[in-house]
Amino acid sequence: MELKTNAALILIDQQKGIHHPKLGRRNNPHAEDRMAELLAYWRHTGRPVIHVQHLSCSPDSVFWPQQSGVEFQERFLPLPGEQLIRKQVPDAFCGTALEAGLREVGIEQLIIVGVATHNSVESTARTAGNLGFETWVAADACFTFDKADFFGEPHSAEEVHAMSLGNLHGEYATVVTTAEILKKG
Repeated sequence: MELKTNAALILIDQQKGIHHPKLGRRNNPHAEDRMAELLAYWRHTGRPVIHVQHLSCSPDSVFWPQQSGVEFQERFLPLPGEQLIRKQVPDAFCGTALEAGLREVGIEQLIIVGVATHNSVESTARTAGNLGFETWVAADACFTFDKADFFGEPHSAEEVHAMSLGNLHGEYATVVTTAEILKKG
């Protein structure tokens, strides 16, 4: 595994609303620090950065456009020259120009970080893998929340996170750590 010079860092849904208490208990309390490390490295090395912003169609969403939760967290504000993708569903490829933009500039390798692991991260990584992109997901730069399964059994955010990463690894993506990515750079 080698980190390509044009590998794109895709930061998913790093918006203020993700910290709303109604989302519940989360895992990986240092995930934002790992995301910030990767973002700083990408900016330092001049690699492409893509910010994904969720604009919900549901007024009760933490990402509803009419309130502050939709705004980017300060340390993840896009800089000039960094791409912004706005989505209305979990998958950053669905209904956006993400794939066309990546293909147009010859990007074949994607490093995906953000939230929530079981939702937008997994959905985007599955599509990326299905479209033939070499996809890496940084396990320690993602997080999720406690969630009940279909049968109503509660699962901790750690369990939900682990299962989601298990769904991805070896099938749609390669799951790695931030340190492994930075070592390859």
